[in-house]
Amino acid sequence: MDFQQLADLADKWCSRTPFELIATEETERRMDFYADPGVSFYVLCPDSGCGDSFHVWSESEDCLPFLQLAQDYISSCGKKTLHEVLEKVFKSFRPSLEPVQGLRERKKRKMKQVLISKSFHPVYQSKDVP
Repeated sequence: MDFQQLADLADKWCSRTPFELIATEETERRMDFYADPGVSFYVLCPDSGCGDSFHVWSESEDCLPFLQLAQDYISSCGKKTLHEVLEKVFKSFRPSLEPVQGLRERKKRKMKQVLISKSFHPVYQSKDVP
């Protein structure tokens, strides 16, 4: 598959995960991903028809242990798609991402409640005021 098509698929995948596609390098067929709190990895994509498989790695030593599940999955039998590889990476990192996602969601809900409560202030009529 053409590298730009793979990058488009990766970008679409990011839209429903906490990850961002922060860089692509077509000559190396490399895509770099990042999510808070400091979770980063990259994917090297195989050349079309080469028979190679994807490769995932991180330059952060803290992230490498999380990638073991995805690396084992990639090296198992059968060809894998980019989407399958990214889903496995997401599953690997999920425990470290959930506290941040949960905090972000709680903050959004709290802000929404504050805005709603401010928009419905009671209106005092003159007879209600002492």
